[in-house]
Amino acid sequence: MNKRTDKRIRLIEAADKLFYEQGVNVTTLANIAALAEVPLGNVYYYFKSKESIVLAVIERRRQAIQAQFLAWDTLNHKARLTSLIEHNATQGIDAASFGDWLGSLCQELCKQSGEISSAAAGLLKDVLYWCEVQFKEMGKGEKSHTLALSLLSGLQGTSLLTLTLKNPQVIEQQSHYLKNWLETV
Repeated sequence: MNKRTDKRIRLIEAADKLFYEQGVNVTTLANIAALAEVPLGNVYYYFKSKESIVLAVIERRRQAIQAQFLAWDTLNHKARLTSLIEHNATQGIDAASFGDWLGSLCQELCKQSGEISSAAAGLLKDVLYWCEVQFKEMGKGEKSHTLALSLLSGLQGTSLLTLTLKNPQVIEQQSHYLKNWLETV
């Protein structure tokens, strides 16, 4: 990896961490540069604006989601959905401090309009679509979209309550409930 790529990646990783922990609107380019250990003046060499860093973070998260889905490809469709629930459950401590890794970002950015809002919305739309495909492959037919929406709503609501109540046990309890629910649909 060359120095240019390394600095760009460090900036994206720093922005991703800060956006998750403190939000996009609060995070400054100076915060990102400091965490990435890149001089503030160099940030514009890699990104034209804060918006371009936001889009790079969204793309990074999209790639992480797709990689996770690929890792579950060897499982049957119900096991894939169970893995999604279990993966969400592993976020308990972080969710109690910062909320959901995807949902928090989408909630903040979808209040805007334009390219950033659309890109952020695409993250949860991708997860919703993936869940819907799993339900279809399980033979749920026309109910697949509603089931996928229910599952994703359950996951996001659980993360919100975990953050609001500052209680990682909420995500653990609700994940157990969602896995049981999945067995009944």
